[in-house]
Amino acid sequence: MSVSEADYQCEPGDTICEIRVYEQEVIVVPVLLLMSFLVTLVFLLLLRFCPEKVDRVRPQSVASVVRPQRSRRNLQGIDAPLGLNPLEHESIALDVPTYSTFPTSQSQNRASTHTYTSPPELPRQRLPESFNAVSALPLSCWTKPNEPVSLYRARMEHRDVILRVLKDAASASERQSFLGFASFLSQLGPHPFLPDVMGIVSLRAPLVIVIEELENRDLLSFLWRCRQDHVGNEAPCDLTEKQIFIMAKQVASALEYLHKKDLLHGNLGARSVLVSRELTAKLWGLGATYAKSQGAPVRDDLIQKKWQAPELLARRAATDSSDVWSFGILLYEMVTLGDAPFPDISVNELLQYLQRGKTLKRPANCSNSLYSIIKVCCQWKEQDRATLAEVIRKLQSGEKGANDRSVIRVPEPINMEKYMQEAGYSQCYNYTVF
Repeated sequence: MSVSEADYQCEPGDTICEIRVYEQEVIVVPVLLLMSFLVTLVFLLLLRFCPEKVDRVRPQSVASVVRPQRSRRNLQGIDAPLGLNPLEHESIALDVPTYSTFPTSQSQNRASTHTYTSPPELPRQRLPESFNAVSALPLSCWTKPNEPVSLYRARMEHRDVILRVLKDAASASERQSFLGFASFLSQLGPHPFLPDVMGIVSLRAPLVIVIEELENRDLLSFLWRCRQDHVGNEAPCDLTEKQIFIMAKQVASALEYLHKKDLLHGNLGARSVLVSRELTAKLWGLGATYAKSQGAPVRDDLIQKKWQAPELLARRAATDSSDVWSFGILLYEMVTLGDAPFPDISVNELLQYLQRGKTLKRPANCSNSLYSIIKVCCQWKEQDRATLAEVIRKLQSGEKGANDRSVIRVPEPINMEKYMQEAGYSQCYNYTVF
């Protein structure tokens, strides 16, 4: 309608009539513009504060296009060759909803049910902005090169952490296993001698499990550094017999905690224990524990047979006392500062050797009380082995009279090639316990 028509229809000064004539221009268009502005504002607020809701309403085709691009951006440098440290002092920024934390309340489903739910999201006010000072974790020996997980050190909320990062090339089953293992760790619950699991990046690639860093890393490499003529830049450590009793008691406490949840460790050894700066020992190496809880078979090439109980060497079912046997081997490793068990016996001859009533020889610097615990753990018959509760009592008793002054020394530095042969490894892996 033209202006002249409006003037024709309305009396001079009739405002209501003029608004009615210009209804589309005065009311409809402004209302539509205001509604578009409000919808855009709400979407931007959701994208800023609750992006997971946006993902749920976003068309699947759009999400499938956007996510791979984000994955490629976040993963830049993650899979670079070791030694280059491409992420040194670089931040890995996290989108706001991606950081999850694990509940610690005992009201959750216990791990003994062997069913694990997804971890809940961390409240936004506790989110870190990023991981800082990310660098590749130095590797030694026995993780296969085709492992789907990369390891990094980082700082998070003023704390040193270890990042277990799922590689971009991981398959769907590896992704599912990675997240299942994260949920399994979350529902083990807090224990003073299990490493703290800080959280998980689960909603965006790369998937990350964040674990507290223990400064002395794994117990095996720590024991090797304790040797008198060790090679390297780190100063020698001082380990006494009393400290062995204390650290062994800590590991036994964590192992007993798993057994009370109807879980077997299945991979116990010095390589699967972590050590803090204050020489607190925490039980780790829980990958086999998770696999067994899911009913998955553990492949022979990943099993360290010289730490296995006779029933496992004979391919019978594992029990709690199977872990007790491995605990006895762990004590042997500690008092010898990282010697391989049964060094003169090949893996193929070990079962026959044990059948003849043979056992671990007493190390030169091993006291009677400590060796008696090793022997009671490594009995041929399962029923003859001590229970973990009995082992803990023996360790507590032995600690009272243990030598706290003389430092344990082994004059020879570790010969890696000789160790791998004596330990029964057919090939050298990249060494790490995470």
